[in-house]
Amino acid sequence: MRSFSTDVQIPVGRVLLPGTLARPPRPRGVVAFAHGSGSSRLSPRNVYVAQVLFDAGFGALLFDLLTADEDRDYATRFDIDLLSERLVGATRWLRDEPQARELPLGYFGASTGAAAALVAAADADAGVGAVVSRGGRPDLAGAQALGRVRAPTLLIVGGEDREVILLNRGAYAKLRCEKELSIVPGATHLFEEPGTLEEVAHQAAVWFARHFSAPVAQRGADVRPGSSS
Repeated sequence: MRSFSTDVQIPVGRVLLPGTLARPPRPRGVVAFAHGSGSSRLSPRNVYVAQVLFDAGFGALLFDLLTADEDRDYATRFDIDLLSERLVGATRWLRDEPQARELPLGYFGASTGAAAALVAAADADAGVGAVVSRGGRPDLAGAQALGRVRAPTLLIVGGEDREVILLNRGAYAKLRCEKELSIVPGATHLFEEPGTLEEVAHQAAVWFARHFSAPVAQRGADVRPGSSS
């Protein structure tokens, strides 16, 4: 992925957010990553998933949602409104990039980043084709935003992450889009157990491939019940 990646500076409001944009030779779409609290664009788990998506033909944008000074404030790490604004700003920047402007767009969120991704996707003008959450806190997006999401949404949770399973089930019930809740057996919150992160990456690649192939208008209109596995 490194040979096809570029270090970037993303202007959002008054700040510049460092990131990496990776684009395969013939991309099928591009996925913007929203990391969790206390993490960054260098999250080894998100970097791994981005590499798997890249190998499957998807571009990836990994970037810091907060500046170094902002990240020192614990409360700011949980400011979902701010995090979603940063993701929306990065999305606008991405749409202006010649390498990505015509590509289907998806969000991959982890922990608090999943809430930010869903709030950003709730914007009808976002044009988001699909959302994937890994060990996320979609409940932090709030019922109003969850009810406005139209992008097909996959929530992936570790089977041993019992409290987060309950929080995801509550958020899942509030989503009115095509949706799926996938529980990975034996996995804890960080998916550190052998094979579990690989399963997350595989499911994400399949989800984006399936939903990037449909027109955006169709994705929003084609709402059907999700399943739990």
